[in-house]
Amino acid sequence: MPSLLSVNIGKPQPIPGLKAPTGIFKQPVAGPVAITPLEVAGDAIIDRRHHGGRDQAVYLYFADDYDWWSGQLGQIIAPGTFGENLTIGGVAGQAVAIGDRFTLGDVVLEVTYHRTPCMTLAARMGDKGFVKRFARALRPGAYCRVITPGMVEAGMAVIYTPFAGERVTVTELMALDGVRDLDPAFMRRALATPIRDKTRVKYEERLNQLF
Repeated sequence: MPSLLSVNIGKPQPIPGLKAPTGIFKQPVAGPVAITPLEVAGDAIIDRRHHGGRDQAVYLYFADDYDWWSGQLGQIIAPGTFGENLTIGGVAGQAVAIGDRFTLGDVVLEVTYHRTPCMTLAARMGDKGFVKRFARALRPGAYCRVITPGMVEAGMAVIYTPFAGERVTVTELMALDGVRDLDPAFMRRALATPIRDKTRVKYEERLNQLF
């Protein structure tokens, strides 16, 4: 059965090679933690242009993807390493799709988009080439909006409910990062899901330009 393996919180701290501090160095915490409509309580969100907000309030990463990375990197990769708020076990990360829901006690989260790697992740991993490596791996984890706020705690059971409509996986979306001429049929598929508003507006504008 799916479960919440870890709740991870980051505090602002400097990172070599970057001017601004970062909250990517997240550590597992014990005890209940509040999930609000905009964020995980106590977690540092430095770059609010790209992180946080209603459509990216919570970032999930999956144990099976960590297992894969551990094999690739030849070392155990601890929960929180990739900057996720919640580490989930028992769900195939690459199969997670927009609109899928995760219920943890009273909390309900809905997947909105995938994580796009940046130089902060590369600096965190001590590897300038890690952005491309993470992108090629197609194991992005998932951003979520908060449908119902509440408290979560490591060890909780997780109810995973796949979206019943059009399935557009986080892996499929990530594979299209950097593609300028998106297939109109794909954009229409994505618009049939509860994808994040930023991407919805972009796809709608592109489709309107075709007519």
